Amino acid sequence: MKSRVEEIVLRLDMNPHPEGGYYKEVYRSKQVIPKNVLGKKFTGERCCCTAIYFLLTSDNFSAFHKINQDEIWHYYEGSSLYVHVIDPAGNYSKYSVGINLDIGESPQLVVPADCWFASEVKNKDSYSLVGCTVSPGFDFDDFELADRGDLIQKYPDCKDIITRLTRDQ
Repeated sequence: MKSRVEEIVLRLDMNPHPEGGYYKEVYRSKQVIPKNVLGKKFTGERCCCTAIYFLLTSDNFSAFHKINQDEIWHYYEGSSLYVHVIDPAGNYSKYSVGINLDIGESPQLVVPADCWFASEVKNKDSYSLVGCTVSPGFDFDDFELADRGDLIQKYPDCKDIITRLTRDQ
């Protein structure tokens, strides 16, 4: 696994992601959406769409975070990936992104805007290579990494999963 992960990171020119794992932006549309069309939660104009490769290994996780936009996950290679989602009302859902359709996996998943979400590789000693498409396009101004204490205070019923998939700050 380690050599394949190193090969993917090198060939796709990936960098560490603040939430965990590695990423490479591969698309940013030239068209933009003006701020006045987007609404108050956006700090400025955004391109129409962005896309990244995202690689996660089983010895790491993508910590709970949220963005202002919908994010579509696309499975490519490796182990299936669990995506944990807490919606604004506090409802928790666990999804499996992969190609094992017979056990309920899906090769794509849409995480709605303003939901907290985290991910982890399903199988030990493995990795997951996925793509993420965001529209309106991603900007780090729209990204919020969860504070463990704040998120537990807001969603106490989700304390165990929040504790496991956040980092000490």
